[in-house]
Amino acid sequence: MTGSPDINWLAERITDASVKGVAGMTSALIRDGVIPIGTHLPSVRGLAEALGVSPATVSAAWTLLRKQKLIAGRGRRGVWVCGDNISPRPVRFEKIGNYGDAIRADLAMASPDPALLPNLQEAMMQGIACPQLNSYQREPIAPALLAAVKPRWPFSAEAWLATDGGFDAMNGILQTLIAPGEKVIIEDPSAARLLDMLDNIGADILPLACDDQGPLPGALAKLLAKGATAMIYQPGTHSATGIRVSEARNEALAKVLLGTRTLIIEDDGIGELSAYPVCSLGRYFPERTLYVRSFSKAYGPDLRLAVLSGPETMIKRIHSWRNFGASWTSRILQHAVAWMMEDSNTQQLIQQAKTVYATRRRLLLNALEKRGVSLPDRDGLSLFVPVQSEQFAMITLAARGIAVLPGERCRSGGVQFIRVTTSRLADNDIAPIADALILARGTEPGPVSAEV
Repeated sequence: MTGSPDINWLAERITDASVKGVAGMTSALIRDGVIPIGTHLPSVRGLAEALGVSPATVSAAWTLLRKQKLIAGRGRRGVWVCGDNISPRPVRFEKIGNYGDAIRADLAMASPDPALLPNLQEAMMQGIACPQLNSYQREPIAPALLAAVKPRWPFSAEAWLATDGGFDAMNGILQTLIAPGEKVIIEDPSAARLLDMLDNIGADILPLACDDQGPLPGALAKLLAKGATAMIYQPGTHSATGIRVSEARNEALAKVLLGTRTLIIEDDGIGELSAYPVCSLGRYFPERTLYVRSFSKAYGPDLRLAVLSGPETMIKRIHSWRNFGASWTSRILQHAVAWMMEDSNTQQLIQQAKTVYATRRRLLLNALEKRGVSLPDRDGLSLFVPVQSEQFAMITLAARGIAVLPGERCRSGGVQFIRVTTSRLADNDIAPIADALILARGTEPGPVSAEV
């Protein structure tokens, strides 16, 4: 079958004209290959007339198929079959780290150095001593963890929820509060997994340009005028660029958002390893700000713990959605992190780790500067390195046994760049990596713009 199937032919095969029936039977025809990928489906109105139902029924069925990534398109462009597998995959994220066996220095994942993480033995002993151990009570957050995080939070929030890591929290927000087809503003670049999540729910992504102080207010105003319902950004240390939103920029963004109803979603992935306090828009708009802080990079990735705050009605919706899966986050892990947040030795270790990470980052910056390339010293576990061609940079570095993250994984436009992880660099790695980066940039030595 090519082109568009005959409306009557399709209507005869849809024996249940309900929303679920239309979606389910069309889905089966696609999965069985009877309606192949690339086929244009009949118009909503035309199929509705053939089935004897309202156009709203067919439209709702198509919405279900879009969510399953089986069809794409809408409006004048029509609707066509784009896939035959209903299992979604985070395509951008899965490409990170697959660089082969020849890589000797994997600098793609901005992960913490295990040697600089706190020893979890005593923390876990404290965790298993928590009240209500092995209870099936689905409390949103353990009281001990809530008491520990509240004084560190960037604004006074109404409700709280512990989650299985930062991306678990972000996925819960997007799955419950963003509908397919909604226009969502997200800073450019952003985290690869966030872009995958937005693709998965069928959101219309609107990239937001940034500079070295964060999202640009003028660019935000233009995107809001397009009818965006939500904005996602990283107020603290940015995972790709290392920038943070300044106090002045935070105030400017608040002025642009004043008078709108846009949902504000803040992703603080580096958490307590950031060198600077977070400037949150929740100070201005607590009634519509969701703020996520991950504790993985500071306390340990295997803790899989983050805390989400926001308006009570929204937090309750996300908490209810979690009942499809885990329902609650391990109280053992929550109490372990709560104890570490109050333990002076653990806090001293985290401060020492921040110093070591900054030193390693600056060693590579200094090595590049000696070779004629000057990059701004920002924050975080990696360097943002603009390049003439990401493809050339990746090939050049791979030939020397070095893997980095190409910007295409986490950007929608803007300058081409690579992200080079510095958190686990050894002293004897600095010189050869700096030499390779000079070649990979593919441009003449000199200062590099701070613009992202």
